[in-house]
Amino acid sequence: MRKSISVAFFSTVATLMILGVAVMGLSQLVLFSRYFAQERFGALDDVGGLVSRTAGYFLKDLADGQPMTDAGVSDKVDLIGESANVHIFFTDDHGSVVLASNNDYLAVRAVPAEVMEDVAGAQEGVYHQLGKLGGALTERFYVSAQPIAFSGGPVGYVFVCASGQMLDEFVGNFGSNFLLSACLMLICASVLTTFLMRSLTQPLHRISEAAQKFGGGDFSVRVEDVDGDGEIADLARTFNTMAANLQQIDSSRGQFMGNIAHELRTPMTTIKGFIDGILDGTIPPELQNHYLQLVSQETGRLARLVQNMLDLSKLESGEYRVNARMFNIWETLTGVALSAEQRINDGQIDLEGLTMDERVLVYADPDLIHQVVYNLLDNAVKFTPPGGVIRFSVEKLGPEAEISIWNSGQGISPEALPFVFDRFYKEDQSRGLHARGAGLGLHICKVLVNLSGGQIRVESKQGEWCRFVFTLPAEVPGKGDLLKLSDDTTQPGPDAAAR
Repeated sequence: MRKSISVAFFSTVATLMILGVAVMGLSQLVLFSRYFAQERFGALDDVGGLVSRTAGYFLKDLADGQPMTDAGVSDKVDLIGESANVHIFFTDDHGSVVLASNNDYLAVRAVPAEVMEDVAGAQEGVYHQLGKLGGALTERFYVSAQPIAFSGGPVGYVFVCASGQMLDEFVGNFGSNFLLSACLMLICASVLTTFLMRSLTQPLHRISEAAQKFGGGDFSVRVEDVDGDGEIADLARTFNTMAANLQQIDSSRGQFMGNIAHELRTPMTTIKGFIDGILDGTIPPELQNHYLQLVSQETGRLARLVQNMLDLSKLESGEYRVNARMFNIWETLTGVALSAEQRINDGQIDLEGLTMDERVLVYADPDLIHQVVYNLLDNAVKFTPPGGVIRFSVEKLGPEAEISIWNSGQGISPEALPFVFDRFYKEDQSRGLHARGAGLGLHICKVLVNLSGGQIRVESKQGEWCRFVFTLPAEVPGKGDLLKLSDDTTQPGPDAAAR
C-alpha cells in the first residue's frame, strides 16, 4: 500500500505526541498522587497529635486496664473526627480496638499482629499506610498511627483514617481533564501539522509532476514558484539545473547526429556520383583514373572521420591509458612540421621559430602531444593563405611549458571564438568535407591537452592572425597531483576561427 509523505509524517508526529502526552500524564499523575498522599498524611498526623493530647483524659484508665466508656472522651473524639472528616479509633498495645468514632468502617475489632509490628517499628514514631490495614478496615483508607505514651512507654495507639476514595476521585477528575486537554492539543497540532505538511508537500508535488513529465521526454519542464533557502528549494533548483543541462545535452545530441549525417552524406554522395559516372559511361575512360583518385581521397577522409570519432570516444570514456614521461617538446614540433613539409611547400607557407638546438622538457604522453601538434598544424596550414607564415614558440613558465602555434590569415570572428573547441563546430556551417575539416580536430586537441594535465586556449585578431596556445607540465607531478580537466578555452577580446 502506497503511503504518502504527508501521511507518514502525520502518523509519526501523532505517535510521538501521543507517547509524549501519555508519559507526561503518567508522570504528573504519579507526582500529584504523591503530593496528595503527603498532604493527606500530614493532615492526619496533625489530627493524630491533637487526639493524642485528648487521650490524656483516659490514659490512667487505659493503664489500669479499665474500659474506655467515658462519654465525654467519646464525644470529643467524635467531634474531632467529624470536624476533620476522618475516622479515629484507639487500640491497646496488642492491637485490640478499645474506642472508635465510627464502628461501621471497622471490619474487625483488632489490628493484625504483623501490622502492629510495623506500627511499633515506624520511623519517627508515625506509621503511614494507604490500604485496608491488614483487613481491619472495610475499604482503602489513608491511615496515620501514633503511639500513646504513659509512664515512659506506649500503652496504646491512635489510628486516624481518611477515605481513599478522594484519591480515586482526584485521579478520575485529573484523567478526564487531562484527556480533554490532550485531545484539544492533538486537534490543534493536527491542524497545524496539516498546514505545515501542505506547505512542504506542495513543492514536492510540483517537483514530482515535473520529474514525471521530464521522464516522459519533455526536457523543457521546470519547477516554478519554489523559493527560499531550505532543502526543498535547493532540490527544486538542482532539478532545474539538471533539466537545463540535460536539455542542452539532448539538443547537442540532436545537433551531433545532424552533423554526423551531414559529414557522412557529403563524401558518400561524391563517391556515389563518381562511381555511377564511371559505370554508366558518363565519365570517359581517359578521366576515370582522375575521378578514382578523388574517390580514394574522399574514402580516406571518411576513414579519418570515423577514426577520429573512435579515438574521441575512447578518450572521453577513459579507456586510453596515458603513458607520460619527460621528453623534448621541440622534437615533436619539428617532427610534425617535417611530416607536413609537402603540404607547407605546396601552400607556399613560411615556417618560423623552429629550431633543433633548444631543449625544453615536458611531462606528458608523446603520442598524445604529437596528435595535438599535428591537429593544430594541420588547422594552421588549412587557413594560412599562400605567402603566409606559421610561427612556433615554446616558453618555460615555472612548473609549466607554454607551446604556441601562430598563423597569419583571416583569423576567427568574435561570434565563433567561444565555440572553436566544440565538437563538429565550423565557423562556415555550409562547408562539408570539401573544406578539409569535420570539426573534430580542435575538440580532440582540448581533450588530449586536458588529459595531459594542461590547458588550451585560442587568441585571434580577425583579418590578421590566429594563435593556439597550450600548456604542459614541465615537471613530474607529485603523487597527490591531479590532472586539470577543465580549461579556459578562449581569450576575451580577439576573435577565433571555427576550425
